[in-house]
Amino acid sequence: MKTFAFRLAAPALLLGAALATRAQSPYVGESLNYARLQFGGPARTQGIAGANVALGADFGNLSSNPAGLGLFHKSEIHFSPGVGIGSAEATGLTAQKNSFHVGSIGGVFTSRLADDDNSSDWRGGSFALGFSRVADFNTSFQYAGTVADSRSFFQYLREPGRNAFGTTGYQAGINSIDDQVGQPGSTPVYTNVDGLAYGAFLTDILSTRARPGRPSVDTLVTLARTGPISQAETVTTSGSVSQFDFGYGGSYKDRLFVGGAIGIVSSNRRQVRSFSEADAGGRSFVINDETRTTGRGFNARIGAIYRLNDVLRLGASVQTPTFLQLDDTYNTAITSTFSPPLVLNGPTGTTSTPGTTVKTPPGEYAYALTTPFRANGGVALTAGKIGFLTADVEYVGYGQARLSGQPDNANGDDNSFTAENQGIKKAFRSTVNLRLGAEARLDVFRLRGGYARYGDPNAGSAGLDRSQQFYTVGLGLRQQNFFLDVAGVYTTYKQLYSPYSLVGGQQPVVNIANTRYTTTVTAGFVF
Repeated sequence: MKTFAFRLAAPALLLGAALATRAQSPYVGESLNYARLQFGGPARTQGIAGANVALGADFGNLSSNPAGLGLFHKSEIHFSPGVGIGSAEATGLTAQKNSFHVGSIGGVFTSRLADDDNSSDWRGGSFALGFSRVADFNTSFQYAGTVADSRSFFQYLREPGRNAFGTTGYQAGINSIDDQVGQPGSTPVYTNVDGLAYGAFLTDILSTRARPGRPSVDTLVTLARTGPISQAETVTTSGSVSQFDFGYGGSYKDRLFVGGAIGIVSSNRRQVRSFSEADAGGRSFVINDETRTTGRGFNARIGAIYRLNDVLRLGASVQTPTFLQLDDTYNTAITSTFSPPLVLNGPTGTTSTPGTTVKTPPGEYAYALTTPFRANGGVALTAGKIGFLTADVEYVGYGQARLSGQPDNANGDDNSFTAENQGIKKAFRSTVNLRLGAEARLDVFRLRGGYARYGDPNAGSAGLDRSQQFYTVGLGLRQQNFFLDVAGVYTTYKQLYSPYSLVGGQQPVVNIANTRYTTTVTAGFVF
């Protein structure tokens, strides 16, 4: 047994993901990142809060209801850059995260029979392809506060049942640390939270014998602490989910419109966390954790729109689950600081240290995620050259998401994710999302507005409404061969965050209020 006075490690991925055995860590929250999408597309779509399922003749139909492509009478191309400005407030502290992005780029290519050509009841159709951003990960928040030692990160290290130290699991954790620290003279390689805590002098392993001749009993000992424990953390996330779609929509007697599309999904998400604890005696540590997740996958959708008369349209669409291959790269480091220096009683005598930094080697892990299917219904009221009103409802069963292993991938395994999938089913519920939009036509100008509410997917609301609210406005200019649109989307939502979980549920919980304002400009040509 290799024992040094007070050796520790860095915490794993704090919100439930892992440092070390990545495949065994909970990915329950990860599924929501890729299932809770937003309405995307050009500025016209965003200006009406994405409410276009029954409207048609909107490029955003390519990713919502491809039947709407059948209502185009001319071809068009467009480009939509945008800027996002976000902030989050927690425990009186505010953090900001801004971004520049391309919201949409694409084209619609239309072919129609002449009005006096009665050779077919299929009057025409449009093929469309393009790129849209459908989820935005750009957020940042920070918080600070004090907790009792029984709610601190040290309590997380002490608790049983974490596949490490515990009242019945000491030996497994100790053997793990022996493997990590290595033989005398070797360089330690830390691969999990317990190894990092041990290496940073925050914990120690003591071996005692109850009686001579009896086996030694190994016990985890944590560093003594003084006074209240202060905690602080900054979490910054960046990236997005984008979808490249291609699809076709056709018009039957200019009354029934049907269409289908296939989406190629790509995602890029980076999260950086810096968590710290300090006591009144000058003993502190900082955990720096970074995770990058890239993904690729596909989905498909079909839809229909029926024009009852010149005023009323009804629409519906269904999208298959998205099948994603995800690849994580991650690393963690912990830096401990002791003032005055910590005294160590090692096998060669007494020494002291002002602190140290220990790191895990970069890790990689591959796995798969299947997101829930989506179903949309909509109604639109049009009034010729005056404008329109439109409304959508969308069903998403968030608890249906499923994780699976990737045994054929060099960085994957055959993990069944049984516990994680049960956790997803228990943690999330089905919701209905609502979108409302309107446009007024003033000669060549367009004035737009909208509202959307995306329901709270969390089964245990804990008294907090975590739905997302979207308030949108838009302006447009339409010429014969050119159009220019601008839209603003103001988003608000709340979330609960814990840096780690304790068996008794007494971990710190932070209430975070998020806001984000996104501006998108679309320029396009009609031909």
